Amino acid sequence: MADLNERLDKMEDAIRKPSFRQSSGRANEVNYWIFDYPPDRELEVRERVRCMQNRNARGGEEFELKVFDLYDIIIDFLDKNNFLEECYKFEKKRGLERIGKAVSNSMKINDDDSYIVQYIRDNTPENAIVFLTGVGKCFPVLRSHKVLNNLHQAFVRVPVVMFFPGIYNEQELILFGEIKDDNYYRAFKLV
Repeated sequence: MADLNERLDKMEDAIRKPSFRQSSGRANEVNYWIFDYPPDRELEVRERVRCMQNRNARGGEEFELKVFDLYDIIIDFLDKNNFLEECYKFEKKRGLERIGKAVSNSMKINDDDSYIVQYIRDNTPENAIVFLTGVGKCFPVLRSHKVLNNLHQAFVRVPVVMFFPGIYNEQELILFGEIKDDNYYRAFKLV
């Protein structure tokens, strides 16, 4: 694998090209991309995404970069609905797996009209590029293939790049290089 900084540079160059923002990806597939990286380089990737977001906010680019941290969306939802304290208590009583199911159900994560899909759709302008971050922080409550599958069903108007701490070989997602996720064939590897 090429050096991470080199790959991040290439990714930045790729998303700036007008062809990247066309409504479909390669072979007219949905324009979804995965940028995988070594999990131990998470902080470097976060910093680069933050810098890109700040630079984009100053203007001068032909698109708006929208960064959605999936973990933050979950925490905001739980906090807004006064579920956060209940989740702490529930996790102590029933365990992480049960709290994951309860949070997933309350947010309708497995449904096409999930809270996360609605949130991203409602907060993404036309002529944008969406970055999804926080994938590793959400595990095991939220699985990346679920987000991509649900977004694919309801949200195809702008390119989506998921930053994935692990390995993606265009056939399977391996979170942290250890945990295999269900196959996801509708996303392409970005550099």
